[in-house]
Amino acid sequence: MERFDALVVGAGPAGSTAAIQLARGGARVLLADRNRFPRDKPCGGGLTGRALRNVPCDVTPVVEHVVERFVLRVGYGRRLARETGGPLISMTQRARLDLHLAEEAAGAGAEFRHGARVEDMQVDGHGAVALVGGSRVRASYVIGADGANGVVARSAGLGEGIVTGVAVEANAEWGDVSPTPYAGTAWVELGVVPGGYGWVFPKGSHANLGVGGWHTEGPRLRNHLERLAREHGVDAGKLRDLRGHRLPMRRLAARAVSGRVLLVGDAAGLVDPLSGDGMYEAFVSARLAADAVLADQPEAYQSALDGSLDRHASASWKAKHVADRFPRVCFWALRAPGVFDAVAGLLRGDLAHPHDARGLAAPPLRALSRLARLA
Repeated sequence: MERFDALVVGAGPAGSTAAIQLARGGARVLLADRNRFPRDKPCGGGLTGRALRNVPCDVTPVVEHVVERFVLRVGYGRRLARETGGPLISMTQRARLDLHLAEEAAGAGAEFRHGARVEDMQVDGHGAVALVGGSRVRASYVIGADGANGVVARSAGLGEGIVTGVAVEANAEWGDVSPTPYAGTAWVELGVVPGGYGWVFPKGSHANLGVGGWHTEGPRLRNHLERLAREHGVDAGKLRDLRGHRLPMRRLAARAVSGRVLLVGDAAGLVDPLSGDGMYEAFVSARLAADAVLADQPEAYQSALDGSLDRHASASWKAKHVADRFPRVCFWALRAPGVFDAVAGLLRGDLAHPHDARGLAAPPLRALSRLARLA
């Protein structure tokens, strides 16, 4: 039987980040993923400034496009365009990002096994025993980064308190869509999908188009995507790489640790309710989980996770309901002086919470907060 200090299941951004931090801390780490790498994952592929502040290594080699401008529309009608005055979101593709992070983990000393399914996990007071690619492994700690329905959460009796949204996305080659309006620009469409929004994000060789919303919108997402494509002058028949995925969103204080098993990223439901993005949460939760394991204090992870993410998540839940029910009011608020700068500050990580905004941005944001009570 092979023995490790930590078994990290899932080599997405959260799993590889945890493996990097653990290996740098001197732990013997096995990072396992059932898929062969490189492999792609459904994802808008945007790394916000606040996510980049928490990434464990330089990701410049896999960045394909940098966004410095936002265009926001409501109901495919009125448009608001704002320059951010500097980098706001770095666009990548998960096939490239995930391989890069996994290789960084291996370079830090973790053993990376891809194409190795984790099965038959038995959790006990000393960690867990599992089959990893057919080999029996004993680990003192297990970090689950294998999604909300992964083997780790099921084996440890975790995963309660997570609700799911849904999204579908596809790519359009430059030429099938004109690159000019999207250069350095992220387009966001409010009021077009219940519980979410539509987007067009620029990448190196193509644009990524997607829509996401409440779980109940699943049967209608293809129609929403086709409408989005038409509004942006794209023949829906030329869209490629069409994929759907679920968005696991954690209710505040939902359990993410049980004994020596810790959940990170999507496995813990750490997708931002408003944006549907989980990169920042993946990097933060992975670092906190690795810190708890290295300190041999797994119980400290829950309070650290709640303290780091719940205040922002609470604001995101409120904003999500307001944007869903009152999209035109949100559009009005974003046009008010200072409000977009506050939103940009949140994305860059300069501002921790909307209530921390000062000056002209404060009154409209307070009005949206009060409106959340009616949403």
